Formats: sequence, C-alpha cells, structure tokens
Amino acid sequence: TIVHVVPSLKQKIKKQITFFEDPNFAGKKYESSVDCLDFHGFMSRCGSIRVDDGVWIIYEQPNYGGCMYILEKGEYPDFQHWKGHDNHVSSCRQIQPSSGKFRIQLYEFVDFGGQKIDVLEDCTNLFERWNRNEVNSLRVLEGNWVLYEEPNFSGRQYYVSPAEYRRCQSWGATLPRLLSLRRITIFC
Repeated sequence: TIVHVVPSLKQKIKKQITFFEDPNFAGKKYESSVDCLDFHGFMSRCGSIRVDDGVWIIYEQPNYGGCMYILEKGEYPDFQHWKGHDNHVSSCRQIQPSSGKFRIQLYEFVDFGGQKIDVLEDCTNLFERWNRNEVNSLRVLEGNWVLYEEPNFSGRQYYVSPAEYRRCQSWGATLPRLLSLRRITIFC
C-alpha cells in the first residue's frame, strides 16, 4: 500500500523574510516568502529584518530600485547591520540557487576589452590582485556573485548572475569602481 501524505497549505508556505517597522524586531511587520515589487504601502519604514531562509536582495526603492543589500539567513536588528544608509526598504527578491560552481571574468574596458582576469573565489581586495580599481565590463560564467565598490566586502553592493554585462550600468552601478567581490554560497 502506498500512502501519500499531502502537507497542509500552512505547512507548505514557510515565511522566509520578515520586515519590522522598528529596530530590534518590534512594531508592525510584513512577512514574505515571494518576491515583492513594492511593500512600501504596508510600512512607512523598516527598522529591522529577520531572514529565516534563503538569500534575499532588499532594495531601498519600489520595483527593485535604489541601493540594494544582500541578506543571508540571520537577524538584522537595525539598518546598520545590513549596511544600510537609513531605514528605507521598499522591495525585495530572493536569489535563486546556483550550480555550486563559480567563475567570473572581469574586463578593464567596456564591451570586454583590455586586460581580463578570471576569478573563481572570493576576493577581498581586487586592487592587490589585479592592480586596478575599475571594472568596465564582466561576464558571469557560473554562480551568483556580489560586487562591492570598496575592499573587504564594503560599500555599495551589486548582485550579478550568469550573463554578460557590457558596461557597469548593466549591473546597476553608475561608476566602474569595483574593489571586492564574493560568491553567494548559501542556498535555500
């Protein structure tokens, strides 16, 4: 005899990220297990965040606009803990798992011109490794990556997944400054 057990809808839907209006997980909250283009209407500010599962990108503006921050499973009791500038968060999306292999090619000039470097692992200081602080184009061949404008995984963050990025604007930057990068290795 084969018995099929179908979990209830409540068991299937697992909340994965929770936004709280006030610091330290207090005040009004908004829970989500799916991408959301605009939840600003539900909350006037975001004082803290709890990520129960997965890796998420949160954005300061609706429609995935403004500064982005990549959050892994954990608790963020105030905006300084996610390296935010203030308590404005208006949209979010979940990063989908990758194959577990990682490879990114960084180019000196736009449209994949000039010198190139292949990176397979996290790099805390690209200038020390490549003697450059600007990347004008890149190819993500495998894996999901976070790019940072400053060394040691600090400064503005940019998420890139397998694709070709012919100019820095295509990954959301206004300037080609890139000084550290890391692989997203925590999966749902």
